[in-house]
Amino acid sequence: MASGGLAAVLARAALPVLQRLPPEPAHELALRALQLTRRAWRPPAASTRLAVRAFGREFAHPVGLAAGFDKNGDYLDALGALGFSHVEVGTVTPRPQPGNPKPRLFRLRDRHALINRMGFNNRGADHAAAQLRRAKFAGIRGVSIGKNADTPLERAADDYLACLRKLYGVADYFAINVSSPNTRGLRELQAADALTGIFESLREERRRLDAQHRRHVPLLVKISPDLEPDELRELCAALKRLELEGVIATNTSTRLPGLEGRLAEAGGGGVSGAPLTQRALGVLRELRAGLGPEFPIISVGGIMNAADAQARLAAGANLLQLYTGFVYRGAPLLGEILGALDSPPR
Repeated sequence: MASGGLAAVLARAALPVLQRLPPEPAHELALRALQLTRRAWRPPAASTRLAVRAFGREFAHPVGLAAGFDKNGDYLDALGALGFSHVEVGTVTPRPQPGNPKPRLFRLRDRHALINRMGFNNRGADHAAAQLRRAKFAGIRGVSIGKNADTPLERAADDYLACLRKLYGVADYFAINVSSPNTRGLRELQAADALTGIFESLREERRRLDAQHRRHVPLLVKISPDLEPDELRELCAALKRLELEGVIATNTSTRLPGLEGRLAEAGGGGVSGAPLTQRALGVLRELRAGLGPEFPIISVGGIMNAADAQARLAAGANLLQLYTGFVYRGAPLLGEILGALDSPPR
């Protein structure tokens, strides 16, 4: 694991200070600091043995950064300098929106978790597209897209189509977010019939965009960890029938035992981090069993250390994404995971 030099030393010293600030201002301050120091970072070395090919894309190694950290693509180069193989921007909506009222991000330090009810706060698809065109990051650029809060569910496909059109030339893959608990009714779109309607529209439009841009951009869907077994089986059947290129599992949870009171105190939202570790692992195993060995799966949710990462790959994940583990542990977590994956088995 490379230390990252002086930038890494400063980052490790700053982490305890940032964690004493309110979560959302601390997040913004950390991103600005990364932007200022990005040229000083030395990312951890990743052996070519860790390279992964999934849904037609080449990843330098399995570990990326999940959506939600850089909602607008403003910090793609700074985050890429840390050594992630891919960074997923967003969730982006067609029009800018402020999200839910603050405070809307909460730490559960005793559980190494976060509660968020952000509500897709972002500057809109035009802004994200401009930022991605400007960025120099050479890794894989994912874009999570969603619907505006004031768009009726029956017109949700229009919002996903608008994002697809505006961002097609700058994305390496799209994550269709139908699983955030923080936009009213959104999770209803995970039902097989609703998902079919959205993806058939997207697939038809993509044929036109493929020809226009002379490139093919894969479509993935991001799902909830709170699906019942029957719902998950129906979803697997729909994913295969629709010929989607991959699935991202999972988003945050609203149903983790023992945290009901904490969620109520926060005014709702979804939990990420260590309490989600086993739930996300279980969903991954069910997906792999239902989708077969070839269907690409990105596993996210509760990856807090190298052992968690290794468990996900052993359970059939092709790629991994960090979020809450990165919030609590910073860039050293990426180096720890890559070092463990590159070490010969004992």
